[in-house]
Amino acid sequence: MRRMLALALALAFTAPAISARADDYPSHPIRLIVPFAAGGAADSVARILARRVGDALGQTIVVEDRGGGAGIIGTELVKKADPDGYTLLLGQSGPISINPGIYATLSYDPEKDFAPITMTTSYPYVMVVSPALGVKTLADFVALAKRRPGELNYGTAGVGAANHLATELFDSQAGIKMTHIPYRGTSLAVADLIAGQVQVVFADPVSALAQVNAGTLIALAVTSKDRSPVAPTVPTLSESGYPGFDAIGWHGIMAPAGTPQAIVSRLNAEIIKALRDPDIAKLIESQAIQVVGSSPEAFAGFIRHDIATWKDVARQAKVEVK
Repeated sequence: MRRMLALALALAFTAPAISARADDYPSHPIRLIVPFAAGGAADSVARILARRVGDALGQTIVVEDRGGGAGIIGTELVKKADPDGYTLLLGQSGPISINPGIYATLSYDPEKDFAPITMTTSYPYVMVVSPALGVKTLADFVALAKRRPGELNYGTAGVGAANHLATELFDSQAGIKMTHIPYRGTSLAVADLIAGQVQVVFADPVSALAQVNAGTLIALAVTSKDRSPVAPTVPTLSESGYPGFDAIGWHGIMAPAGTPQAIVSRLNAEIIKALRDPDIAKLIESQAIQVVGSSPEAFAGFIRHDIATWKDVARQAKVEVK
């Protein structure tokens, strides 16, 4: 009886304390951890949103780039932070959706260790080839790959990278076999594609579209379910004979698990408001990224589905990082 009374009293005092913290939130600066090096798309999205959302909250949001370990270092840092809304994560498809399927052991569980707030942005991968390859359509490329099994090389940002698994998913659906050439970043793979060292790259729009617009590369398809606003004339894989194909990169804001719902809701509302601002949307879309914005519940459901999808692809392609 005494233990039950003590527990009841503890809960009675704890609940108001949590509520008070939520009502007072934020009372000091917030850290937004980007688990990659400065200068990439994730860093750009984080800094654009940090300024506008920080102004709305009346506090500075400090962006910290903590790259390394395929995004694991920065992601784990947020997992271990206090669930008080003052340390947030700029989550991305690699660390959150793909790592669980390719790492034999992982220091965090994306579904249990984080509170999703909102998906902020997304982008498709653009399947690009060199004009020297002599193909102009996706059908031409698949026919060539079937005539030369194992002879065509595809470049990626590294073993287990999002564009590695996206290419493996395409190989499986197209019934072709290509040879994987991993690089230390997509831009390096694109450079070697132009030089003729590899024959195809599933590149992010930033790395691909400038070359496509210049005529240096040919875009055969995008990997999103619908055509991308950043490349509206490029057909989707789904409409090009591979119905249902949908593989996107994404960014989203997440907090440590246990963060009070009131804080999650406040952050969601302010971030969505920022994403709906035409000036902010224009800045983000200038990076060849699409604005999204979602409820915490929809974002959580998307993450569950995305993890399951990439686990299946990794298992079939036998991609594992030990």
